Amino acid sequence: MEFNIADLFEAVVDAVPERVAVVCGPTRLTYAELDARANRLAHGLAAHGVGAGDHVGLYLHNDAEHLEAMLAAYKLRAAPVNVNYRYVDEELEYLFADAGIVALVYGAEFRTHVAAVTPRVPSLRVLVEVTSAAGPPTPPDVEPVAGMLAYEELLADASPARDFGPRSADDRYVIYTGGTTGRPKGVVWRQEDIVFTALGGGNAGGPPLERPEDIARAVVENRAQRVGPFLPPGDPGPEQFVNLGLGPLMHAGGQWSALGTLLGGATCVLDPDRHLDLARVLDLIARERVVALNVIGDANARPLAELLEARPGEWDLSSLLLLGSGGSMLSADVKVRLLDSVPSLLGVLEGLGSSESPVQGIAVTRRDAPPSALAFTTRDTTVVLDDDLRPVAPGSGVVGRVATTGRIPIGYHNDPEKTAATFVTVGGVRYALPGDMATVEADGTLRLLGRGSLCINTGGEKVYPEEVEAALKTHPAVADAVVVGVPDPTWGERVTAVVQLSGAVAVPTLADLDTHCRAHVAGYKVPRLLVLVDTVVRTPAGKPDYQWAKETALAHLR
Repeated sequence: MEFNIADLFEAVVDAVPERVAVVCGPTRLTYAELDARANRLAHGLAAHGVGAGDHVGLYLHNDAEHLEAMLAAYKLRAAPVNVNYRYVDEELEYLFADAGIVALVYGAEFRTHVAAVTPRVPSLRVLVEVTSAAGPPTPPDVEPVAGMLAYEELLADASPARDFGPRSADDRYVIYTGGTTGRPKGVVWRQEDIVFTALGGGNAGGPPLERPEDIARAVVENRAQRVGPFLPPGDPGPEQFVNLGLGPLMHAGGQWSALGTLLGGATCVLDPDRHLDLARVLDLIARERVVALNVIGDANARPLAELLEARPGEWDLSSLLLLGSGGSMLSADVKVRLLDSVPSLLGVLEGLGSSESPVQGIAVTRRDAPPSALAFTTRDTTVVLDDDLRPVAPGSGVVGRVATTGRIPIGYHNDPEKTAATFVTVGGVRYALPGDMATVEADGTLRLLGRGSLCINTGGEKVYPEEVEAALKTHPAVADAVVVGVPDPTWGERVTAVVQLSGAVAVPTLADLDTHCRAHVAGYKVPRLLVLVDTVVRTPAGKPDYQWAKETALAHLR
């Protein structure tokens, strides 16, 4: 057995078959039940010609069937391909064609889009429609897609046996990422590499397992999922680790949260709601005795903190020990507010990473230490490289690109040019350079500035939006903010703040924000234009929608 996602999952199943694996709405599946359903789907797909190396599109919400389909594809040595359920037809057609998907497992609520797009994708020959127990009913006025297979019928007619051939550490893991600009691109990994970088080596929160067979013993002993740096030595931890991730499974963070939980023999709780309701999330935490909650930066955490402050003591959150965040900035004040609102929390763990390099650094906030934003302790595989691709000297103030070596992706699917630009070899060492810019403090702390492609050039000075956004969010009147550049005849670009107000204090003027921000960032980084909006638009992954913000700012100027 090699470090392969399907092999590791099956080892967990054999170790704890009766343990609850997935909770999603009314659906509760043990590891044995989840395995049997994934086996059935794998056999059903294989009967229609899906096999090793094929790409299987998953056009689904956070349903149990989404996890079943992922595992089924891995069992066949096929690669599941995540599909953004917010995409319009043109974007779907591009993604399906670029990935060359041969099968599509989709939610019944997407019938109209599937019917419109799939005839234009020659590679696609198998359609499987899911009517989820946790999702909305099938649209009564929309005809079924021609030639589609009903998910439950496909499973009913297929074998639950686990009788697949040998797999490999070289089997592919593919995650499509939209990034902040341009078309979505598929990041291609060896499975063994993604297991060790994003999925904890089957031992999330603890040291990587040295041998594949170690995983069974780890799960039985409840060591495979831990609260990591927060539990004191020798503490046995929770009898059952229960994880709830708010990130959608169609994005990397959501997948890693769910798969890491399953490879650790823990319980993965999914929120099946199509629209996030944080009161229902808190109900779910209390009901399922969730130990770890994963959020998407301020997009989830700030309204969560506000809700807990407005309705103190309403939920029993005594099981909640860890709050993790990734994918978007988590402000320092929000960390403090959450620790104050949930006494059982041992700490807040924020990760720095991307689809190309999952865990480049972490920031741990406890009650006994001052919080910070955009400051991370890095792994030994993370460095900051200057324009000549040399490591930045700590304390020099030089801005460089965050780079990761060691276990990194093979490249981008169907994009050799982008692969060559992002994955570079320096002195015989291969690095991933996804585009984040940073400086290195004298003590080695990485200070994140933001994505280089979003850099604003104003009067020859470079301004990174995330740094200014962090400063704006410390103002009590600012609930959310996105910073973009708009054309300026004198300076080239003008730093512009698109701001959603909290309503807690008086509406700030541009001068008020200027004074406030100057205490946190240099004067040339301070916003010169303020645009107030009712709601800041974010992507389903919780990241700022910079294209929307730019269009909003430009419309304000007209």
